[in-house]
Amino acid sequence: MKSLFHLAIHVKDLDETRAFYGDVLGCEEGRSTDTWVDFDFFGHQLSLHLGEPFPVTRTGKVGEHMVMMPHMGAVLRLDDWLALADRLAAKGIEFDIPPVIRFEGEPGEQRTMFFFDPSGNPIEIKGFKDFDGLFAA
Repeated sequence: MKSLFHLAIHVKDLDETRAFYGDVLGCEEGRSTDTWVDFDFFGHQLSLHLGEPFPVTRTGKVGEHMVMMPHMGAVLRLDDWLALADRLAAKGIEFDIPPVIRFEGEPGEQRTMFFFDPSGNPIEIKGFKDFDGLFAA
């Protein structure tokens, strides 16, 4: 088994958080208390705790986009990415950066999309045809 990633961040409301990560993104809920909830975030542990989310700024230059920093996300196989993009569009999620191909024809070609959770935490989901290209230079 490969190592898994764990991230703990603040959210403003656990009910909104459960609806978004569970119902919209399709993440399975794990343990919880009255102040936090864990989700299986595409195979990784995401712990969402009540509190003030971190401040973000549009300072990350990636390709032709200025992206929100810091942000979190996941890298999916392309078929899963396409299905999630369709699911998010069907649920009416407003994209900060709509689904797009980045670095087309170059090493590391990928699909990407950016959106926010209900607490304003920026999320990027990438899609790769071949995970071997993830760290291609």
